[in-house]
Formats: sequence, structure tokens, C-alpha cells
Amino acid sequence: MAEASRTLYSTAFIPSFSPTKKTHEIHRHLILPRKHQFHCSVSASDATKTAVTETIPWGCEIDSQENASALQRWLSESGLPPQKMAIERVDVGERGLVALKNIRKGEKLLFVPPSLVITADSAWSCPEAGEILKKNSVPDWPLLATYLISEASLMKSSRWSSYVSALPRQPYSLLYWSQAELDRYLEASQIRERAIERINNVIGTYNDLRLRIFSKHPGLFPEEVFNIETFKWSFGILFSRLVRLPSMDEKFALVPWADMLNHSCDVETFLDYDKSSKGVVFTTDRPYQPGEQVFISYGKKSNGELLLSYGFVPKEGTNPSDSAELLLSLRKSDKCYEEKLQLLKKNGLSASQCFPVKVTGWPLELMAYAYLAVSPPSMRGQFEEMAAAASNKTTVKKDLRYPEIEEQALQFILDSCETSISKYKRFLQESGSLDLDVTSPKQLNRRLFLKQLAVDLCTSEQRILFRAQYILRSRLRNMRTGGLRALRIFDGFRDLFQ
Repeated sequence: MAEASRTLYSTAFIPSFSPTKKTHEIHRHLILPRKHQFHCSVSASDATKTAVTETIPWGCEIDSQENASALQRWLSESGLPPQKMAIERVDVGERGLVALKNIRKGEKLLFVPPSLVITADSAWSCPEAGEILKKNSVPDWPLLATYLISEASLMKSSRWSSYVSALPRQPYSLLYWSQAELDRYLEASQIRERAIERINNVIGTYNDLRLRIFSKHPGLFPEEVFNIETFKWSFGILFSRLVRLPSMDEKFALVPWADMLNHSCDVETFLDYDKSSKGVVFTTDRPYQPGEQVFISYGKKSNGELLLSYGFVPKEGTNPSDSAELLLSLRKSDKCYEEKLQLLKKNGLSASQCFPVKVTGWPLELMAYAYLAVSPPSMRGQFEEMAAAASNKTTVKKDLRYPEIEEQALQFILDSCETSISKYKRFLQESGSLDLDVTSPKQLNRRLFLKQLAVDLCTSEQRILFRAQYILRSRLRNMRTGGLRALRIFDGFRDLFQ
């Protein structure tokens, strides 16, 4: 599950397609089946269509060591140099790369050649399908998602068969959670909205491809293979494994073997293409002993973002990049509500906006939004400046402050913070009594696992908001006691002159 520089955008994979409006509900929730019957046009050049009917496995169980070992053998036979690591079952990540020999700090590892890297330029086993997508200018993300499905459906006929077989069939990233699971376990966290938006973007992308391309070429893109279930699978793989390689012309890529590396919050090393060795590498930032799991960084991501894409939550307090999304909203009772809303929209914001809060504080954009929310009509001349500062689309000085309304702004943030905390408290108090009445033992394990992920996430996010609450209360107390002290001094001077 490795990623270099890991810059993933929730809607970046559909730039030239019809945008999907954000909604609070998932349009459809479908579970990827374990098997599909495939009917493919093997050769379209001579108009001959051969029906092929076989069972498609769609990856493996997430902890399958057998498929991982087969991948390792295939990579070695296909040009991967001898490695100092091997795929093994591990405590962190279920499967990972473990050191076979002593590894030094500053040592380059992997050296995956370009021939074993999947990019938008990779050759298709069914070239006619690839040509149609490129002719229609399909962007890299949906193109790679379709490529994965196409290669998976061809099974042993695809050169990527061993790689696809080692991919997880259904990981725990939020893309695979149902609407009911998101509502039940993540009601308190704003990451729920991000998950719903991502799922709907995937559905919107698939629907656009189906209407514009797949329905016009059913021999190449049969619906029993290219459908929303398989697209959720392939996009789930991309979100958790796609990398961007700066030294390979910023290309997005899937890098077999490298994507078996797991994430550590203590590591700051990333994948990239090394021009001298002509392979994808990473440089260790610490030594490893034989038997130790080797890690890379998936980027400076919060626990919520890690759960969203990768399906895990680091232990509480171990992630220095962790944050909690705090929701701020304009008051509809505000006499200037419409005017403020239009200025926010002008700057790409809305009446309700989330901002990341960390243990160390909150961004200037959050403070600017709070200033705008509490500013009276007499400050109408500063509304535009505040809205621009809230969006970070401004050249105004960074220490933007309005002392006359600072106390109201801090109180506004504190009220929003305490509203969020109450939701976390309620979920965590009730989490022990959630109904887990399912008949399948495997489903019971899944429900328990999802619940634990949600509890871990909500605990870490609540901890951050508790810290913000403490800071806000302290600052407000100091401001108010300071003002009272100044008033008493003024009254004392006034008494002297009476």
C-alpha cells in the first residue's frame, strides 16, 4: 500500500467528466462479487468476437501469503533484481516487506524496473479497449481503473495475472463501507462526508464511462465485467496503491512489490524513480535488522485520511500529522447571511465549511471564517477580505486580526468545537451497545473490525478537539479576566479624581 508524495484529490480522477454533486447519501452501495463470468472480444481488428467464459477471482484475501509468494516469484522471473526483503505476514498491515539481511540507513532499496510498473502508457492485453479510451481522452485515473479491470478479467492471459491475484479483493478502506456502516460508525466524524463524496465520485465516473463509451462497445466492455462493483474495486486499489513519481515526469503509477510496503508515522521516506539505476527506489532513513518490517511513508496524512484510503488507523498519539475536521457554519439568523454566503461562494467556500484542527492549533483560514461569521453589519467593508482569507486565496498579510470581534470569534469556534465533542462522546459512550446481530461469523468479524476502526478514529479526533477546547477556554478566560482587571484599574483611577 505504498505511495510516493501521495497527493490524492477526492475529485481529481474525473477532470474531464461530468462532476458529481456532493451529497450526504450514497447513490448505490454494491458489494464486489467474488466471481464474474467474462465474455470478451479478443480480436476486434478482423471483426471476429470470441466468447471466453471463465471465473475471475478479483484478487485475494487481504492476508493471503500464497498469492504474495507467487507474486514474488513472478517478479523475480520478470526482471526484479535480487532483494534484501521478502513478503511475509506482519503485525502491522497483515502483509509487508521484511528485511532478510542487515539494511543500512541511507541505503537504496527495491529497484523495480519500468517494465514492471503500470502507468497510463502501459500496453493493454486487449489493445482495442485501450485505444478507444485514449481516443476519448479518458484521464489517467479512470483509464487505469479500467485497465485493472480489463487485465484482471483476462486472468492468465494477462502478463499482470500474478500481480492482480495478489491484490486485496476487498480491503477495509471507506470506499467499501455501506451507507448504513458509515452512518452508524462515523456519524461523529467529518471523514464520513469525505467517504460519501468519494463513493459518489466513483459512481459518477463509472456512469459517465458507461454512457459515453462502454454502452457503445459492449463486446469490449461487457457489463458483467465492467460495472460499478468492479470499478469500486479498481478505484479502491488506486486510492490505496497509486503513486506519483516526480522523477518519471510526475506519472501516476502502480508499482508491484513496492506497494507491499506498509506505512509508519515515524518514517519520512518515499518512492521515486532513480534515473541512475533506472528503477523505482526508496532510501531508508533508519537501519533494519533481519526479521524487521521495513516501512515507508504514505505522506503527512491524518488518521481519518489514512482510514479513508487505506483502511487503518494508527495508534492514538503516534501520528504527528493527525488532525480533526471542525465544521463551522454561518448563522442563518445573521442579518448579513446572504451577503456573506455570496462572498464565500465567490472564494470557493460554502455556508458550512470544515477546517483541520491539530493538537498544536488551527489554521489561519479557520480564524478568518470565524471572524466573518461573527462580524456585525458595521464591518461590511471587511467581509470580502475575511472571505478571501478563509479560502487562502488572498495576498493579505497572514496576521489578519480584528481585535474588536476576536472574543466573539473564539467563542464561535469554541461553540462549534463543543458541539462536535458532544457527538464523539455520544458515539463512544454508545459504541459498547451497538447492535451486532449478524448470522455470518465472517460478517460479525467485519462489523467488529469496522466498529473498532471507528472507535480508534473517534478517540483520536476527540482528543484533538479536547485540546482545542482547552486552548480556547484558556484564551477566552484570559481575555475576559484581563478586560475585567483593566476595568477595575480604570475605576480606581476615576475614584482618585472624584
